[in-house]
Amino acid sequence: MTNAIERDSLFIGGGWRSPEGGGRITVISPNTEQALGSVPEGAEGDIDAAVAAARAAFSDRSGWGGWTAAQRADAMERLADELDKRSAELARAVSSQNGMPIAIAQQLEAVFPQLLLRYYAGLAREYPFEETRPGLLGGSTLVTAEAVGVVGAIVPWNFPQALAAFKYAPGLAAGATFVLKPSPETVFDSYVFAEAVAAAGIPDGVINIVPGGRELGAYLVAHPGIDKVAFTGSSAAGRSISEVCGRLFRPVTLELGGKSAAIILDDADLDLAKIGEQIFGATLLNNGQTCFLSTRILAPAARYSEVVDTLTGLAASLQVGDALDPATQIGPMATSRQRERVESYIAKGKGDGARLTTGGGRPEFTEQGWFVEPTIFADVDNNYAIAQEEIFGPVLSIISYDGDDDAVAIANASDYGLGGSVWTSDHDHGVAVARRIASGTVGINAYLPDPTAPFGGIKASGMGRELGPEGLAAYLVKKSIYL
Repeated sequence: MTNAIERDSLFIGGGWRSPEGGGRITVISPNTEQALGSVPEGAEGDIDAAVAAARAAFSDRSGWGGWTAAQRADAMERLADELDKRSAELARAVSSQNGMPIAIAQQLEAVFPQLLLRYYAGLAREYPFEETRPGLLGGSTLVTAEAVGVVGAIVPWNFPQALAAFKYAPGLAAGATFVLKPSPETVFDSYVFAEAVAAAGIPDGVINIVPGGRELGAYLVAHPGIDKVAFTGSSAAGRSISEVCGRLFRPVTLELGGKSAAIILDDADLDLAKIGEQIFGATLLNNGQTCFLSTRILAPAARYSEVVDTLTGLAASLQVGDALDPATQIGPMATSRQRERVESYIAKGKGDGARLTTGGGRPEFTEQGWFVEPTIFADVDNNYAIAQEEIFGPVLSIISYDGDDDAVAIANASDYGLGGSVWTSDHDHGVAVARRIASGTVGINAYLPDPTAPFGGIKASGMGRELGPEGLAAYLVKKSIYL
């Protein structure tokens, strides 16, 4: 992306139309702090048009609204094929905008949406969208599972393509239609996605894309033409959205923040040659800008110094650099505001008395870009702000514990409950500890959400589930027809 990108239209109703307003979203490179280009900023009138187009597509019994599950699955597979053709372009677009290391973008943003589309296409072909149940009162009941309708999907900047697919892949399998609102930080990739939608022959209005900020998102959430909301983002924003949806009796799926714990059991193998990649993926993936990361490291008292040395060595060895450099492991924060947030928490950690073992500042190789060094704090009390509040950056806190009960108590002493991990040489022991962690998901000796299993949190980490058959069920409404 050496040349500035300028877009003048929005993808609504299957085509490109001029925006209702005159506002522009300018994207700034987190690597260089230079403008990458701009796109139209969506207005309320654009949301109105997008919702109307989505409603028309959903209600068209001769088109999408009347398609069989097999027809929808075929279309989803065509979309996956079109995204495959654009995978390199998508990866580069995402990395350029949010600082995700290109090596990570190529593995996730360029691949995961197609994986989900093909998984849900297969699921749609075999899913029991209706069944007849024998009754207890002499008759029987036809139970149908019908698409929820028009979905307002609000997508964050950290994994814009993958997290959009978390929503539209199961939703399309169900037969729903979508108004997607990308974050203003990551808009260019949504245009590449729209081109793939058009090329795949997805019927007009099934997917509409209107970029904008919080105010536009709030308008979409409360829009009278929306039947369901799917949101990934902060817990504060999720709380506001749930309040609106509660008043409207509107179904909502919320995947929010986290402050997960990695419990290092006393028998864990800490050889970075064996587990370094897994530890990195579970704690620092995407520059620490990942909701499910285990950013609290719980270490047994007897091995505390060893754990501190291991994590310090790992963080200090990571290559920090331009997100588009294939060798980069830690890129910049997505925005200057996000870097300020991370740096404020580093200052809080120091102020509370935590011991900085590596990082804590800005790298010396450049004065441009919103970079923060991978940072490790030792001697952290679980009540410190850096252990209780989501930082969303490459900052880990190492906390000592004494025995499994203490470890579980510390892990569960959090407002959040999204992820977590257990590290051990005894698989059964690890599973036993994982069962006790109050969280929606836990990994053993690694962490990566699998498309076949439900993903989501408890407490301030959200409500509802994405992925797996449960993700498809979230876009369906049951109806009973008494025969």
